[in-house]
Amino acid sequence: MASAAFEDIVETFEFLDDWEDRYRHVIELGRAMPPMEDALKTPATKVEGCASQVWIHPRIEGSGGQARFDFAGDSDAMIVRGLIAVLHALYAGLSLDEVQEVDAPAELRRLGLDEHLSSQRSNGLRAMVARIGAVAAEAQA
Repeated sequence: MASAAFEDIVETFEFLDDWEDRYRHVIELGRAMPPMEDALKTPATKVEGCASQVWIHPRIEGSGGQARFDFAGDSDAMIVRGLIAVLHALYAGLSLDEVQEVDAPAELRRLGLDEHLSSQRSNGLRAMVARIGAVAAEAQA
């Protein structure tokens, strides 16, 4: 169910043996993301449950289950910004129906993130995934 962009990240992670290199790659993914406008960093877009400041602003084109999902995201922590980029690769461009079908924990396990992130970062990542799922479900309603 993963997008080509996410599969590229999986392939890169398989190529990189060292977790230091993988962390650097995640940070580079975050640096490559377009910046999120400060005006979008509001309490409504802030993701609760993250140790860092995290904002996710959904962009949905169309209506119903076939509407296309995308989002802008940002964080004050570089590694978290990189995790947002990983989630963007996983979800961007999917229909709202497809967003609901993504098994994010299973897809992220393919990267080994569950074994190498601190518990705070793992909790934050789960909070971001939950927010994305909630936004998609709300947009379908």
